[in-house]
Amino acid sequence: MEEGLLIVVSGPSGAGKGTVCKELLNKNEDINISVSMTTRQPRDGEINGVNYIFNNEDNFKEMIDNGDFLEYAKVYGNYYGTPKKYVLEKLQSGKDVLLEIDIQGALAIKNLYPDGVFIFILPPSMEELRNRITNRGTETQESLVERISSAYDELKYLFKYDYGVLNDEVDNAVRRIESIIIAEKCKVKRQKNILEKI
Repeated sequence: MEEGLLIVVSGPSGAGKGTVCKELLNKNEDINISVSMTTRQPRDGEINGVNYIFNNEDNFKEMIDNGDFLEYAKVYGNYYGTPKKYVLEKLQSGKDVLLEIDIQGALAIKNLYPDGVFIFILPPSMEELRNRITNRGTETQESLVERISSAYDELKYLFKYDYGVLNDEVDNAVRRIESIIIAEKCKVKRQKNILEKI
């Protein structure tokens, strides 16, 4: 059995990676989402186990000590991590897994799992990125300035990824990612028994 594809999507705050990933999952039921764990408080409308697995800091640190994360990081004062067990079980059973994580986490996973497909979501413009972060209405003035500043800094990591996808319109971005997935699955190195299929 072919191993599933690990698809890692990240990008700067406000690039729209969450919206793109949500639509990708809506259109592709065979892709499994790995829900990240965090110690931050839920935002209005967020559901535990759907948007994030919300945990307290003591439990999170215990999981770090037990080696239960593929990666974890402290971002904006809160811990975020990718639980290991779910991802590895799905990949080994031939299922594709999508990780929507921050850049720091994506680069940590790339060191551990270089066969993954790493996709960087780009905003259509820096002005639009600023508008998206501002219009969320979920940030204090201080955190807003920090997120916008970080977004500019994070763009320099684009060239550490396999692909850059412009999020000019969500449907266009989703089609581009679907094309990347098809191309990756056609790579000879991923098809161990390719000659047996013909």
